[in-house]
Amino acid sequence: MIATHRSSASGSDIARVLQTKSETKAFYNKIAGVYDLLAERSEEPMREVALEMLAPAPGERLLEVGFGTGHVLARLAQAVGPTGKVFGIDLSENMVAQTQELLRKEGLTDRVSLACGDAENLPYPDDSLDGIFMCFTLELFDTPEIPRVLAQCQRVLRPGGRIVVAAVSKEGTQGLVLRAFEWTHRHFPNLLDCRPIHARQALEAQGFSIEQTRVESMWVPVEIVRGSKPGR
Repeated sequence: MIATHRSSASGSDIARVLQTKSETKAFYNKIAGVYDLLAERSEEPMREVALEMLAPAPGERLLEVGFGTGHVLARLAQAVGPTGKVFGIDLSENMVAQTQELLRKEGLTDRVSLACGDAENLPYPDDSLDGIFMCFTLELFDTPEIPRVLAQCQRVLRPGGRIVVAAVSKEGTQGLVLRAFEWTHRHFPNLLDCRPIHARQALEAQGFSIEQTRVESMWVPVEIVRGSKPGR
């Protein structure tokens, strides 16, 4: 039986994530060494749009959730400069190891603090961060987990702090490719562990003020959303 979630805002069926956290961790540990070959070229254009939307600045304290092999963390560390600080959390120990090596080569280890863990429990103080970046990560969480992840993001952001999420989306043109994507996720979750979601709706439901939204096309629709924590 395939579990689905009925979105109250749009009436669309959102597939559930059927893999356990331990299965997801094992999968990313397995592919860490070849992840760039599998995803770097296809994800890069969307990542560039999302980074421009985040607009990292010198002296800021920024977090990336689900940093993979660390290319964005390196970019963020360069952007915040020696007076800033960048944090990263990822579920995969092997991704952490890959990223540590990249940061060492780039001479950026002093600006970045890495954690191996689950974004449902972010290990950062309340109101301590200026911005959060999440690219092709939120859709990896099961439907009930998404509000918990975003609640943690809101907790650690300072009032007025911003979050940028890029995610495979149920918005935009729902064509044959997207239907095939969802079918593969539902029937072969070990091969395709994410599914399209409503990113803007998820951020709005958690109380973020939406500042900007773009729907781009990779080979599936991608939502790129910037929100902010109220209370500046």
